[in-house]
Amino acid sequence: MVFTEIDTAGLPPEHRFEWWRGIVEQGVAPTRISSDCVPDFVGRVGFLPLGPAQVTTMAFSPITSDRPARLVRRSDPETFELTLILEGAMHVAQGRNETHLGAGDFAMWTSSRPYSGRAGGGPGGGLSRAIILHLPHSLVPLPRKRVEELLAHRMPAASGFGRVLAQYLRSVVQEATTLDEADCTRLGAVSLDLATGFLAERIGTQERLPAETRHQLLLAAIDTFIDDNLADPQLNAGAVAAKHNISVRHLHQLFRSRPETVSASIRRRRLERCYADLGTPALRSLPIRAVAARWGLVDPAWFSRAFRRTYGMTPGEHRSTTLGGTAALHADRQAPEIATRR
Repeated sequence: MVFTEIDTAGLPPEHRFEWWRGIVEQGVAPTRISSDCVPDFVGRVGFLPLGPAQVTTMAFSPITSDRPARLVRRSDPETFELTLILEGAMHVAQGRNETHLGAGDFAMWTSSRPYSGRAGGGPGGGLSRAIILHLPHSLVPLPRKRVEELLAHRMPAASGFGRVLAQYLRSVVQEATTLDEADCTRLGAVSLDLATGFLAERIGTQERLPAETRHQLLLAAIDTFIDDNLADPQLNAGAVAAKHNISVRHLHQLFRSRPETVSASIRRRRLERCYADLGTPALRSLPIRAVAARWGLVDPAWFSRAFRRTYGMTPGEHRSTTLGGTAALHADRQAPEIATRR
């Protein structure tokens, strides 16, 4: 396992803040960090190396941070710090720019200039949470001055490549504990491509991206579109191609680099969602045919056959095994043709 996560929970309260601060400064860049919550400080930090890039996950009580010029001169990893806010509120200032951020926003600053920031837990209290993608300056193939126009600016992640990148980073963090070095090397290249595409979209220089980067960005956008539309029974290769203004033939060519076709990918993702829902206690009263239909699978007989072929059991057997026979019985009886059909 490559991912390393450190939590203050196992330390005496009086040592938690200083220890967490030291770990962050060592793993990111020298920074002066202070907090008004030292006696009750809670913090976690995780590090995932992705080839030449790195992802850092952070959760912490309210803090202020400051990286003055003397610390920049002492040590500079020469990186752009592209940060996705997951929870809480943050203020960032660098140069003449400053911005306020909330959950679902991206912001970026560079290690090569002084900056300052504040982070709080948001209206409901609790911890701030963020994902930081550290991008070496030398590996961002965009005009440096144009990229620096984005420093300390709010960049929403609700649409476009911001949404694609945000979903990708969440997925990487979710799977971090399962990744090996080969996975991380491959994901590092993808991370650089997606981040570059996001920044290029913000400054209007997409045409300057390398062909391979444009290829990866298109695939990532297609993946996000598929995940967002699995509930639509009309989702198929034709619909995907039309949405992205490409031919079906071009779409199939894009997927040649992958182990499955676009149709197989849609089918697998739908079955995975059904598998998860059938094992969810909160959905135990939902008939099996309704579980399938909510993910675009409206033919009960086909769904039952495909599910058994994939998982070695019927949907009803999976639900009974996962939730307990009596717990799933009521829902299964509402769709006996699925539970019993082989």
